Amino acid sequence: MSFNIFQRAFSILFTTLLFTNLHAQYAPAAGQAGSTAIWKDSSAFVAWAQTCVVSRGYQNIADTKLGYATAGNDTMAIGYPSVGTVSLGDGGSAICTFTHPIRNGAGFDFAVFENSFDGLFLELAVVEVSSNGIDFVRFAAHSLTDTAVQKGTFDLLDATQLNNLAGKYSAGYGTPFDLAELAGNPMLDVENITHIKVTDVVGSIDASFATRDAFGNKINDPFPTSFEACGFDLSAIGVIHHNNPSALANNLPEQKITVYPNPASRLETLRVISKNVESMTLKDVLGRTILTSTNNEIHLNETPQGLYYLQFSVSGKLFSTSIIVQ
Repeated sequence: MSFNIFQRAFSILFTTLLFTNLHAQYAPAAGQAGSTAIWKDSSAFVAWAQTCVVSRGYQNIADTKLGYATAGNDTMAIGYPSVGTVSLGDGGSAICTFTHPIRNGAGFDFAVFENSFDGLFLELAVVEVSSNGIDFVRFAAHSLTDTAVQKGTFDLLDATQLNNLAGKYSAGYGTPFDLAELAGNPMLDVENITHIKVTDVVGSIDASFATRDAFGNKINDPFPTSFEACGFDLSAIGVIHHNNPSALANNLPEQKITVYPNPASRLETLRVISKNVESMTLKDVLGRTILTSTNNEIHLNETPQGLYYLQFSVSGKLFSTSIIVQ
């Protein structure tokens, strides 16, 4: 009797975990509550890619006689995301470097920009980072998009089914990445990231060509896209935290400053733990002011889930940090 009860309990637990995994949802499209998309003009960005070297992929990896992707050039992925992108083609890649190494700060550390015109037709890429330009470590991408039927050339995707995949947001909005997820990897120094590699997802569900996520799932995205501008279209990489010695020297506080809690729930109060806090301002990723305070506390007042930036003044000096509201 007890063994049967144990079997039934285990079966229920396994089914629950399986169902939860299959139906898990990630951050939604740009502009929706809980989205992690960061607008290109956000004050969160402190720098942009300085160099970019692209290795093109085919227009159609299953029909190589069509040749390689040709749209754009390396320089179009450098600096601020303005007009123009460089198309990587099926399985093509781009390696970008930066004036100062990227570091693991509070919250997201950099964001990758693509040119999706509506946030529904999405061309995806996996992202890797390196602290020596040789050894690259990949973020744990996850795709919950069904793989029973191939997504056609102009089929659409759902951002809530995608995680750690560049290109899940519409043009002008960066997909952010957090180096804390890779902390502890012996091949990487998350305080000194010198290279970022962006590799196009071959969206074919044919096992001969498919790109797989960190869980072994085939990543199903529009395929084939047999055009000169095919595959992932890299627009820019924006830096949120970096090791800029001169900037650090100018902005280091004279006393220790702590912002607590982070992440925070929608009903909590954010506090800056420091003397002489003069004001606080909470802004969204578009730079819009959400809440203000003239002391060291801001009650979140059921602020929608998502990524925000807290700016605060201490003894006449302005500081900022990213805040995640859960």
